[in-house]
Amino acid sequence: MSDKKPVIGISCGDVNGIGIEIIVKTFSDNRMLDFCCPVIFCNNKVINFYRKSLADANINFTITKELNRINYKQVNVFNCWDEEVNINPGILNDIGGKYAVISLTAAGKALKENMINGLVTAPIHKSNTQSSSFNFTGHTPYLKNLYGATDVVMFMVAENMKVALLTEHVPVHDVAKHITRDAIVSKLQFINNSLKRDFNINKPRIAVLGLNPHAGDEGLIGKEEEEIIKPAIKDAKQRDVFCFGPYPADAFFARGQYEKFDAVLAMYHDQGLIPFKSLAIGEGVNFTAGLPGVRTSPDHGVAFDIAGQGKADESSFRAAVFKCIDIINGRNEYDEQHKNPLNKISSTIIANAVDEKITEE
Repeated sequence: MSDKKPVIGISCGDVNGIGIEIIVKTFSDNRMLDFCCPVIFCNNKVINFYRKSLADANINFTITKELNRINYKQVNVFNCWDEEVNINPGILNDIGGKYAVISLTAAGKALKENMINGLVTAPIHKSNTQSSSFNFTGHTPYLKNLYGATDVVMFMVAENMKVALLTEHVPVHDVAKHITRDAIVSKLQFINNSLKRDFNINKPRIAVLGLNPHAGDEGLIGKEEEEIIKPAIKDAKQRDVFCFGPYPADAFFARGQYEKFDAVLAMYHDQGLIPFKSLAIGEGVNFTAGLPGVRTSPDHGVAFDIAGQGKADESSFRAAVFKCIDIINGRNEYDEQHKNPLNKISSTIIANAVDEKITEE
């Protein structure tokens, strides 16, 4: 791979959703090639189907079946399949799920084998991707399994906030049983490490939200905060994680307390994503922290209601590409700096010089 600009793999998502449309729109801007070398895991005929349907599409590409022979001056399409595909924009069917999985598994394999530097995933639909060979509720658990990772973090990232989830796609009635001391400590350590290595924050401050209304109101509205979350925060602090809480979720976001922290750990999906999507400045990006490879995605779904109509906004997808590039570059800088023991000592001195007399809000 070139050391001049990163090779970014793109999985196409559901072929009947908006994924390929936003990919075509994003890379119709040739300036994107100044920052990365894109490799779209799809089929050139499918790309052409959407290119012809978009009046302003200006994407040119090279077809390849060998990742070690890509064109760094053009968009590359890695043909994952050769057969004709019946495309029906806006329709949820087995075809959309089948080829979304084919694209994702090919791109995931390339990421794991370091044939690409990073991966940006277009949206899939959970109901038509399920099978005996792909039994995952989304990209995050699939990539965790692919790498055999002990844990990963679903991290929503924007200009003004970063929100991580303790539990992801879990039914609300099952959330409480997943709130454990070990799980919280693990997530906090992964978040802390990611903020340092991926975002170059020397001494990250992490807020932890409560599970219950008013963060349990000292045990009057649920016991999880007193029995699980507070002890977990204490454990994480002993592992050099600079974390605070638990905070009542409603007041925490309504009063802008999130602005005082580098990241927030939410207990469940909607607790974190509703305020994130309401308050985030700029386009939100989903980043899977804790993987050896870098993976990002836009913060929206397949949008069947507008698929094939030319209405899809590519802004979040473009932001996901740039965030993937930024994290790759951030990791490279961090790893290079920390190869030298003197640099490690210097970083420690700088971090310890930060005023640590900060008390919980």
